Parts: sequence; structure tokens; C-alpha cells
Amino acid sequence: MTSDATAGTLVPQSSEAKAGAVSFQTRTEVRAWPVSVIALARIRTAPPDPDAEPESHEYILRTLDALGGLEAGESADYYSNQQVPTDDSTPPVDFGATVDGMLWVAVLAEKNADKAKLADGLMNIGFFPDAVVPSMGDVDPCPGAGLQTTGPAVEWQVSPATPAGDGLPKYLAVRVEGDSTRGLSQEGVVRIRLPRQTAEFGVVAASDPDLLGTGDRPPALDEETEAKVLFWLRAFRHDGSHFGRVRHVAVNATEVYQRRLASPQVLGTGNAQPGQEFSLNHGPVLAGSLRVEVEESGVWSTWTEVDGFHASGPEDRHFVVDSEAARVRFGNGLRGRTPQIGQRVRALEYRYGGGSAGKVAAVAITKLPGHPSVKITNRIAAYGGADTEALETALDRIPGELRRRDRAVTADDFRELALATPGANVGRAECLPRFHPPTRTGERPGIVSVVIWPAEDKIHPGAPSPERNLLRSVCEWLDQRRLVTTELYVIPPTYRKVAVAVGLQVKNGYGIEAVRNWVELVIRQYLAPLPPDGPEGKGWPLGRRVHGPELEAAALQVEGVEYLEELKVAGWDESVAAWIQGTVELEDYEVPELTEMAVVEGPLGFAPGDAISPPPTPTVPVPIAVLREVC
Repeated sequence: MTSDATAGTLVPQSSEAKAGAVSFQTRTEVRAWPVSVIALARIRTAPPDPDAEPESHEYILRTLDALGGLEAGESADYYSNQQVPTDDSTPPVDFGATVDGMLWVAVLAEKNADKAKLADGLMNIGFFPDAVVPSMGDVDPCPGAGLQTTGPAVEWQVSPATPAGDGLPKYLAVRVEGDSTRGLSQEGVVRIRLPRQTAEFGVVAASDPDLLGTGDRPPALDEETEAKVLFWLRAFRHDGSHFGRVRHVAVNATEVYQRRLASPQVLGTGNAQPGQEFSLNHGPVLAGSLRVEVEESGVWSTWTEVDGFHASGPEDRHFVVDSEAARVRFGNGLRGRTPQIGQRVRALEYRYGGGSAGKVAAVAITKLPGHPSVKITNRIAAYGGADTEALETALDRIPGELRRRDRAVTADDFRELALATPGANVGRAECLPRFHPPTRTGERPGIVSVVIWPAEDKIHPGAPSPERNLLRSVCEWLDQRRLVTTELYVIPPTYRKVAVAVGLQVKNGYGIEAVRNWVELVIRQYLAPLPPDGPEGKGWPLGRRVHGPELEAAALQVEGVEYLEELKVAGWDESVAAWIQGTVELEDYEVPELTEMAVVEGPLGFAPGDAISPPPTPTVPVPIAVLREVC
């Protein structure tokens, strides 16, 4: 958010934000200050070559001279400033490669900004790490139902307005009044309280420009940006660990949900009949959010929402909600009490919304109806949310639900429940009993690992990998249903790179390009990890070897293939950084990723993974310069 108001604009909690016709609700209040931020990291790098980069080398010499040189036994640690991107056009910044593990945030003045108005103000800093999970070894075990790990302690500091006695800035601690990032380990918002006195924070001018970016001095910026800096914020962890890969850092940030708070509504009047139903004005209704009251003898009594009336008695004040139809139903007098004649029924409050419509793209949220002077946008695409399950799909799940009774005990229980995670859009789930992801070893009693594939991955369609949010959603869902003695891991798939080369002959009357394309498509689908592809329509099985004759059988099913001259398979070996030809044996937790595919007519003249070269020429071509006349 941004605002031109000098004192900022307060946007209360539960304010409405809109992306077209889709409404969202802010989770926390935020004061939109007329400021912006630039987040920087000091990324370790090699020193410049004095011959190739003389100016950079000269700058280093001046900086070392300004520092008074190096003491005996000391060595310099060279770095370059790298800015955390503000969109997805550039890769995230890896804070594991920094020289100090520090997150530096320059707070810049925008139109009508006044540092005096910021004193004792709350500033919301949005933090979004890279959503990609590198490997299963980077995943922590699920914490348990209702539990959340606290995350490492993070220290936030602000730059002073005046230097200390040695001329260096002595940073001031700022109070963190809210943190949904768990120590800058997941996306969320950090709310920090700035010092009460304006004179306490600001920017300390460097006595020598060559000293900028050394020691506790903030990184150097270009002159135009440097002139806009009001003060610096910096954050670091007490245990010395780093923040990992960071994609976005923003100011005036808040989290939003696709839901709205409905106004109180009188549903109707009771008639003492069994199974009375009343309609709500809005839907779908979010589970557990509806508060229903019935007027009994002039006093409004609160009734309780239940899943069904099977355990309800004649005097139990229970009701059932059909969330999708937005209807409230009461009991029949034997199982659940009924509103009597003349008793008014009202919905005191409830929340509605949700569904796949809320998964809007980045920069889609542009309106804040209650605050027209505030500009708003979302740098990150919204995630989560799913439409109502089809009736046919729900009917298919009934036998499994009756068998497991919402508890995860067997491998099939974990797999089926993971696929049913609300709003997660899981494309495939597999269970690895007794598998320990950090060490990649099996037969570890009490451990269950669940491998998750997203239903769609537009960036890597051939090797879909789940984001952190998807893994966390599945983890929270399974945590509520597993045995307390089970150590649970929800992990991404591990891919082994595979290359396939095919030489074939085409039947008369068939186009070679069409047949080649069909053969390539069939093999890609045969090796794909997601249903309905794979040998049995369930994706390539975990740990199943990639065998050449099996792929030959798949390729021969293509109409127009006379026969195969040759089919070769190779797997990428990380230890030697080369393709190893032959049957590719996979570990129990691996699936193939087809990264190289070539289909040619006739015999193969190359190995899998090699580029196709043109036929050799009997002579050596020699270029002759063409002289042009210049008038």
C-alpha cells in the first residue's frame, strides 16, 4: 500500500480489498505511510581482476586505505550489493551467500513524507521467501496438531541520526509488536514500532564516501536514491543462521483472505415444525464462522453448529449449515430442538467467500473501496482456495472415509487424506513408511513421509514441485489426523534427470514430423509424474526403473511407426556430471524427469543427451571477407 498523507492513512483490520469483482479482507491493520523500501544483501564475491576491472580494483584500494589497511593475519571479504527483487522477473536473493547474514532495508521518502510523523509509528514490513523447496532435506518434520514452531529469534534495529564517539552508527533496537513470519522463515508481516523521538533515528553521513558499506555502515546506493533515504532498518538472527532465499520485501504490507464478514440478518420466525430451514444472504459460508441465535421468552439464546443430528437430544440447541447452499437447518424435535412458533431466528455474524476465484495473479488486487486515497497492489499471486467438490467425487470417497474414520494409520490413509487437503489442489500423493528424508534412509520406525505433487506447475510442467505453502497446508491437515507417536514429514518429489533418444522408420503415407511428434508426446506422457499419465494412469511409480524395452513398447503404439531402429536411455550422474547410458535405476523416493528427448528417422548417430549435429562436409568451409564501399 502507498498513501500521500503525511501522517499516513490507517487501514483497519478486515478492510475490503478487491481484484475486479473478487473481494478480499485484510488480516491486520496497517498504516500506509508515504514511504517505499529497498532491501539489500551483501553477497560474497571474488575480488575484481585489476587488469580487466581497473576502476573496481582502484575503489577497493581506496576503501582499504580509508579503513587504515589490514592488520597482520587479516584478510578482506569482498562483496557486492544485491537488491531483493520487487517482482518475479529476477531470481531471489540467497542470503546464505552473504558476508554478514544481514537484511538491510533502506526506507525511502515518497511524496509528502515527513520523518517527524513516523516517530512512535507502527510500520508493517512484508516478507516473502522463495516459495521453491530445494529438496526433501530442507523440510522440517510437521510440528503436531495445533502446534507451531516459533522460529529463530530475529533482532530488528534502526539507524541512528547521530554517530557514536568513534564516528560509527550505533544502531537502536526497535520493538516487534507482531510477527507472522516466524522469525523471517515464512511469508508474513513483521510489525515494528519506531523510536518515540524523531531525533533518535535517521542517517549518519559517512566521513569518507569510500567507507560506505564497510563494517556497520549501511550499503552504498546511487546518489539519487541515497538522497531519499530517511533511515535504515536491519535484521539478523541471534543464532547466526541466515534467512535463506528471499523473493520480496515490502513496506505497508498486510495479508488478505478471500472472505467477507456478513452483517447481522434476521432469518425468519419458527413454526415448531421438524427440519426447519432458513436461507442466508451470502455464500459459501466458511466453516465454523456462523453464529445463530433464537429468541426464547424475550431472551436471545445462542445455538451450536454441529455436523449432524445423530448425537443430538430433544433439548439440544443444535443446527446444521449447508455451506455451499448457504442454508441453516434445525432438528426434528427428537434429534435436535426446533424453534417454536413465533420465535425469531437471526444470524448474528458469519464469514463467506473462498473458492478458486480467489487465486488471482500478481498485481490483480488494485482497489481499496473504503480508502480511495490509498493505492494497493499484491506483489505475490494469491494461493489456496478450491471450489466445492463434485458430488461424484465425494461419493467415491465414502468407502475410504468409513474405513479410516478421519484417522491416518496406514499408507493408504496418508495418501488419500493428503489428496483431500482442503484448498491445496494436490495432484498426487505417495506415502513412504519408515523413510527419513534428512538422511534419505529407510526402515526408521515411527516415521512416515508423504511425497506431494501439485496439480499444476506452470514454471516446470515436466517436473512439478510443490511450494512451501502447499507443503505446509498438507502438513497441518495430516497433523490433525495422524497418531501422536508418528513423526510426519511432508516432502517434495526428488527427480532424476533422464535422456531418451529414438531412431525409427515411418510407414508409407505418414508424415515423418507428425509421427516424430506423436512418439515424443507418448514417451513424455509415459514418464510423466502426474495422473492421468504414467504406465498405469497414476503417474510414474516411485523407484521404478526406466528401462529401454518398456519405452520401446510405448513408442510402438503410435500409429505410423513401422519399427524402431534403436532406442537409448541415459541417466544423469551428479557425481561425474555426465550421462550414463543404459537402464536408469531409481531410488525408492525418486521419479524420472525427462530433460532431453530426440526422435529421428533412421539409425541413431548420437547418444542420449547429446545434441543432434548436421552431417559432416567433405571440405572445410573458409569465409571470405566482403569489402563494402563507404561514401
